[in-house]
Amino acid sequence: MAQAHLIAISNVSFAYDRRPILTGINMVIPRGKVVAIMGVSGSGKTTLLRLIGGVVTPVSGEVRVAGQVVQGLDKHGVYELRRRMGMLFQFGALFTDLSVFDNVAFQMREHTDLPERMIRDLVMMKLHAVGLRGAHRLMPSELSGGMARRVALARAIALDPMLIMYDEPFTGLDPISLGVISNLIRRLNDALGATSIVVTHDVQEALELVDYVYYLSDGRIVAEGTPEEMRASTDPLVRQFVYGEADGPVPFQYPSRPFAEDLKILH
Repeated sequence: MAQAHLIAISNVSFAYDRRPILTGINMVIPRGKVVAIMGVSGSGKTTLLRLIGGVVTPVSGEVRVAGQVVQGLDKHGVYELRRRMGMLFQFGALFTDLSVFDNVAFQMREHTDLPERMIRDLVMMKLHAVGLRGAHRLMPSELSGGMARRVALARAIALDPMLIMYDEPFTGLDPISLGVISNLIRRLNDALGATSIVVTHDVQEALELVDYVYYLSDGRIVAEGTPEEMRASTDPLVRQFVYGEADGPVPFQYPSRPFAEDLKILH
């Protein structure tokens, strides 16, 4: 029987040298769901993705993906696990010297022994799913920002991954492209029977898209819940982030002496 949770993170802490990044993280990502990890810049969101992918190892605690303890795997084991993951990087990160078609085909050629004819059919299916089958001959330099992100999404799902991770997928997109990408994340997750993690600053779009939210601050989970619970939260830090308030627990003013003292010095 398949486990209900694809990912279980248990009491994980992580630091770069002596600088703590994450402290005592406990998190579960259920199979088939879209989960958001939110928080201000530098709160440790992307580091969590790196831990799940086995790029870095926790100082303490355990990261378990599909029943496997990631830090307990050898190099081959991590490589095999990553083959079952798709990643959409911020701004897409397409190979600039490869066509749209070859960008999507890259993983298939790298990780499978499929004949080229079958690869062609699969690539066209993935591009069709993101609405860009007619753009397969274009180069990345010929794409708009939204189109490039959709090609990157087609590449991320090339091998029908069990897990898709999105690192700031909405950054720099116009409202139409943002809506298209948001819709695709939800639709493709459900169609593939996959599980998705979305790291984003775009609060309102994410709350319309995801099933559950974890909110990080200073490397700790300070709130979690459904989108409805996050909107209704009375926690000052959560409310400031969800509603974009300029001042609150995250102050508008950088720490300084009282303004009156500085005025006296200037005079």
